[in-house]
Amino acid sequence: MGFIALWIILAIIVILGFFFWATYNGLVRLRNEVKNAWAQIDVQLKRRHDLIPNLVETVKGYKDFERETLEAVTKARNIAIASQGGVADRAKAEGELSSALSRLLAVVERYPDLKANQNFLALQEELTSTENKISFARQFYNDSVLRYNNQTQMFPSNIVANMMNFKHAEFFEVKTAEEREVPKVSF
Repeated sequence: MGFIALWIILAIIVILGFFFWATYNGLVRLRNEVKNAWAQIDVQLKRRHDLIPNLVETVKGYKDFERETLEAVTKARNIAIASQGGVADRAKAEGELSSALSRLLAVVERYPDLKANQNFLALQEELTSTENKISFARQFYNDSVLRYNNQTQMFPSNIVANMMNFKHAEFFEVKTAEEREVPKVSF
């Protein structure tokens, strides 16, 4: 009887060990997926940041263009680049940049010569493409965060997550209606 009990205890230990190993590796995989998804957002945000000076320079060439609008875009870009906080801080800074870009592109509507400028049209097309890529990257990131957070919060994997100090991940979300607006690009 003692021999069977020892085998049962050993089997339970092996099963628990396998559960711990599989759950831990799954959590690491999900955490790395979240990091990868964030890196994809970061790449697209940098691309957008790199496009903005060219856009501002193209627009700046038109006399009588509203200087305050250009300064607001430049300031918002600089704040977004300097933002080193968490996901919520970056989302806020990028939302403000999107809002400034929306105002810039709305003001451009009053300048038909600028709207017809080939450089401006090319930059506008690249900006539109980049905004779409940011949107897709943001969706992939938030989906990855959802999977990771579900795994770290649901029983029984939450036991391993708490033991191994897996932290809750933040969604990349915008808070205000103005930040939710995508810059309008019209041809």
